[in-house]
Amino acid sequence: MLVFLPESDGDLACVKVVGKLTAEDYQSLMDIFYGILNRHGALRLYANLEEFDGWELQASWDKVAFGIKHWGKIMQIAMVGTDRWAHLGAQLAGNIKTADVRYFEATDNAQALAWVQNHQVPVENSSQLS
Repeated sequence: MLVFLPESDGDLACVKVVGKLTAEDYQSLMDIFYGILNRHGALRLYANLEEFDGWELQASWDKVAFGIKHWGKIMQIAMVGTDRWAHLGAQLAGNIKTADVRYFEATDNAQALAWVQNHQVPVENSSQLS
């Protein structure tokens, strides 16, 4: 399930993923992303993955297709998680995107949000992946 967070603003989409991401969830996310890209030409993303439990196969494929098509328009991705799996996912995203992708531990949630809201905020406890 996707929860769209109130911190979303302008070209910034803030989401929390709870449980398994379904194809329907992913379509909702894509609708938001395409709307942002149409209005602003670029996208920044804050993704809280503390309760993320994977995705359905179709949602996974759709994610790859979107990333390939729009890779140059995604400027920043802040991923927040609690385990190594989420960190590895952020590393993979960093390898296929031109975006500045950073992983933050759940304890640094506020710092992750501040970083993606204002790129000038210094980051001490994140892993830069791009």
